[in-house]
Amino acid sequence: MPEAPFACVAAVWQRHEREVLQFLRRRLGDPHAAEDLLQDVFLKAMRAGRGFCVLENPRAWLFQVARTTLIDHHRTAHPTEPLPESFERTPATPADAAEPVDALAPCLDRALGRLAPEDARILRACDLEEQAQKAFAAAQGLSLPAAKARLRRARQRLRQELTAACGVEFDDGGRVSGHTPGSPQA
Repeated sequence: MPEAPFACVAAVWQRHEREVLQFLRRRLGDPHAAEDLLQDVFLKAMRAGRGFCVLENPRAWLFQVARTTLIDHHRTAHPTEPLPESFERTPATPADAAEPVDALAPCLDRALGRLAPEDARILRACDLEEQAQKAFAAAQGLSLPAAKARLRRARQRLRQELTAACGVEFDDGGRVSGHTPGSPQA
């Protein structure tokens, strides 16, 4: 009796294998990759065993699995190009150069000290200690949307404080691009 699920899978597979393969070929454009993914879909059907045999629409299940397998394939495919031989680090960008944000630790402590206690608390918990916003909200008796809004406003005030008190400069993407060491502590 243990072979019954495999017989069920094999019967359904024979009916739909060709159209699943065509589906994968159209989306990949590479017949060899499509055949590899087809085998992955088949293995998933075999692993489903008895669960596959009781499906109301096994064809739909096969196509759904084919779609998710295709998505996983695209997510993990990271084509790379070798760097040209002419690429070298210039003296302006040595390998051990610190990111501009790394030099802000003393200024960050000073700016956090100038914020309202509730702003400093949420920034320290969620951004510096990496506590989940949901956990922070629960610990403070807040709804998750309220905690998110509070964190967003606290980040805006911290940005203003860093700009004013530490001379921090931001690039177009909002990332720290530099600061003026020894800026007035006002």
